[in-house]
Amino acid sequence: MTRPLDHITVISLEHAIAAPFCTRQLADLGARVIKIERPEVGDFARGYDQRVNGLSSHFVWTNRSKESLTLDIKHDQAMQVLLMLLKTADVFVQNLAPGAAARLGLSFEQLKTLNPRLIVCDISGYGNDGPYRDKKAYDLLIQSEAGFLSVTGTPDTPSKAGCSIADIAAGMYAYTNILSALLLREKTGEGSHIDVSMLESLSEWMSFPLYYAYNDAEPPARSGASHATIYPYGPFPVGGGATIMLGLQNEREWLVFCDKVLCDAGLAKDERFNSNSQRHQNREQLSVLIEQCFAALDITAVESRLDEAKIAHGRMNNMSELWSHPQLSARQRWQQVASPVGHISALLPPGVNSAYRYRMDAVPSVGQHTEAILEECGVNPETMQSMKKQGAI
Repeated sequence: MTRPLDHITVISLEHAIAAPFCTRQLADLGARVIKIERPEVGDFARGYDQRVNGLSSHFVWTNRSKESLTLDIKHDQAMQVLLMLLKTADVFVQNLAPGAAARLGLSFEQLKTLNPRLIVCDISGYGNDGPYRDKKAYDLLIQSEAGFLSVTGTPDTPSKAGCSIADIAAGMYAYTNILSALLLREKTGEGSHIDVSMLESLSEWMSFPLYYAYNDAEPPARSGASHATIYPYGPFPVGGGATIMLGLQNEREWLVFCDKVLCDAGLAKDERFNSNSQRHQNREQLSVLIEQCFAALDITAVESRLDEAKIAHGRMNNMSELWSHPQLSARQRWQQVASPVGHISALLPPGVNSAYRYRMDAVPSVGQHTEAILEECGVNPETMQSMKKQGAI
């Protein structure tokens, strides 16, 4: 079965999340991804935790289907191996500190003489220029700089996202930019340079609150899991200790909600609640009425009423419930992939394409493919042993 990126080779000098998430998605589409890691210790994300049978949850998520090559590129022989790989590669991804790749001789300008078709993607916190270029950038710091924390959380407490949202955003834009660059190369025959920053990626995702606060208007208020301006829209407790998430969007749904779910059609005409602006203004009074109704029902009964009324809703699942989500199971979204500790469950990438299946290969151990790749590069066994003794691989 032919995949979109079969015969594309990606060399990645990567660590943490943003670059590995980008290149894992390239591997999902069939690309050969050679991950350069530090000898013995590897990507420091391997040590974040041991939650997956001794492996790091972050590493397992972002590094399946890759080959691990250990190189200390400060050694001349190791750098020569890297340059040999880059000479015939299609894509080079790196998320070293800004300027570090150039100091190593790995900037786009330096590499395009070696391989004019090479696509070089730099991923950083703030980009390759500007006054913030050299600032350290971690996911939480970018969430703060991009204004995400200012609109997320409760009125009293700003809250970060529960996943690495800034890294994910940057990884996604690096991935789509690389796909675009591959398409462009088909037209021009030449590679190109991509400069992706975490700040710009997350700022794009913040565009609704940005425009909501256009010309220094009041920004959206922090409202926990509720909507800042639409009501009822958010979490409500039900009998038995569960929580249901409601999503009413318009006045027609409000009328049906009162009649079919709350069993009080007259409430829809109550002047406190007869428009979204009134419901928003009087949300505390309305929440009491909704909670009183739901308290006498378990979550299955509440869902039954909402389904009958065709009102959008969802359960507030925890991680255990997501692992066993019936929809993911019904669509066969879980697969088993190999790893250094045996087979583990892995979620298929979003999107089902009728023409191919995603690549779902093993999570590599540190340096698992070093000798095989060096042999491809023509390095003989004696030289390999010498490189090992010097700590170059």
